[in-house]
Amino acid sequence: MELTVILFYVFALLTLASGVVVVFSKNVVHSAFALLFTFFGVAGLYVFLMADFLAITQLLIYVGGILVLLLFGVMLTTKVFDIQVRTGTLHILPATVVVALIATILVVLFWGTEWKMSGAPLDVTSTAPALGEKLLTTYVLPFEIASVVLVVAMIGAAMIARRDRKDRTSARSEGGSR
Repeated sequence: MELTVILFYVFALLTLASGVVVVFSKNVVHSAFALLFTFFGVAGLYVFLMADFLAITQLLIYVGGILVLLLFGVMLTTKVFDIQVRTGTLHILPATVVVALIATILVVLFWGTEWKMSGAPLDVTSTAPALGEKLLTTYVLPFEIASVVLVVAMIGAAMIARRDRKDRTSARSEGGSR
């Protein structure tokens, strides 16, 4: 077997296995770290699809931003004890029926499709340089406006979180002094 085929199956298995851990793990930290491996597996699959921009975006946005934010949120809220979380599994039978139906449809579509295999290698060029040129020339103003809006949203979220924390600590100190 060729090395690229083996690597493809490794990334597919990594994505699938870590996705299962994300769904079925009862520990939030374990789920978050499994999500990290899921994101890396998806980025690897994007590389095999010759979608270099999507692979880099997957790593920067999801792994570098969202997952780090999720981990910080988990780590900073580990001392919160007054939140009631219900961890019962509900509606197992309807969920199993829906999953079986979707899996059946996917398998029928997969085996019913005529896959055209051409012996000639694909002529694939990188999309990242063209996208970078468009973002820094034609679309530089919308790109900068979006970045400013995101920074303002982050500052606003930090101020709201800080205000909520001050309100909670002042309410606790008032409640304790009575």
